[in-house]
Amino acid sequence: MSTQDPFHVMDETKESRIALNTQLKNEEPTYQETIPKLSKFKPCSETADQQPKITPGIVALDIDALLSRSFPPMETMLTPWLCKQHLSMVHAWRGVGKTHFSLGVAYAVAGGGEFLKWKAEKPSRVVYIDGEMAGAAIQSRLNEIVQSTPDEHEPPEGFLQIITPDIQNTPLPSFALTEGQAVLAPCIADADLIVVDNLSCLMRGGQENDGQSWEPVAEWALNLRRLGKSVLFVHHDGKGGQQRGTSRKEDIMDVVIQLEHIKDHQAEDGAAFLVKFEKARHLMGEETKTIEVALIQDDQNKQIWTYKDAELGMSERILKLKEEVPELNQSEIANELGCNRSTVSRALNKAERIGNIRGYNNEQA
Repeated sequence: MSTQDPFHVMDETKESRIALNTQLKNEEPTYQETIPKLSKFKPCSETADQQPKITPGIVALDIDALLSRSFPPMETMLTPWLCKQHLSMVHAWRGVGKTHFSLGVAYAVAGGGEFLKWKAEKPSRVVYIDGEMAGAAIQSRLNEIVQSTPDEHEPPEGFLQIITPDIQNTPLPSFALTEGQAVLAPCIADADLIVVDNLSCLMRGGQENDGQSWEPVAEWALNLRRLGKSVLFVHHDGKGGQQRGTSRKEDIMDVVIQLEHIKDHQAEDGAAFLVKFEKARHLMGEETKTIEVALIQDDQNKQIWTYKDAELGMSERILKLKEEVPELNQSEIANELGCNRSTVSRALNKAERIGNIRGYNNEQA
């Protein structure tokens, strides 16, 4: 029979708990430490009685303490819309140009360069996760970007990492599952920006229209943001023209961008679309105006992105169509270009006032 004082044992246990709690409060966990290791995935029946029950502590601050607390300032990675600790989504119908757009963003952020009218002040570490393209295809697209970008904006070594299916020994796991997140964790531990292209391929499991199926992904993304990382999700449009699946995806997003096909644009002419800010928590005014962009080839066969104000682009297409087919009335032009009749009327009136056209805007139809 043991003669050890039971109260002494209790005191030691209490002291151990206090020491452990103090240590946990003083240590900031790394990203990898926040994701369970694969070896810990055991049936609940085997571990329920063995594992200690830990209740996460929730911190509440008095308003004075909150206002005086030092938080990292908002830092832009691609001014003005892509910031650190932001969750963003870009969505579009298939074939519009989501991957062209997302690769352009990723390369500019990693190299401290420019994309369209946005600029990165300094290089940031990017991990681009491609879920569907053939290795040769994404290699070709990246090569075109490299050849068309000034050397001074080439990403430093290690600042742009690519994960794509064809270089893996096994299929990429679903990152909607904790097991998949654990496998991915070492690859994104140092990343400032993670690009997930696309949700349908990389976040498999459950029904897209089911809000509960999104919850594990939302929890993962919010954890990444808490740890100072940004995520750009690339997603498909549904038949109704909105991002496919549950609208709850947009709830946690700081920025939501839709790439919209230009109705009279032909696919053989290259990528061209409208960039629309559907949600932007920290932007206003000119920063959120829709722009019309196009990816073209110059005389040296290097790719060049062009952009202009969307209203100007529409006005130019209206005048071009009216000049090519003068007998079209305003309603017919509006139907052909997918805009409002009032937009056609304003464009023709303005053109006539400044003398670009004469007598074209007399009809009332």
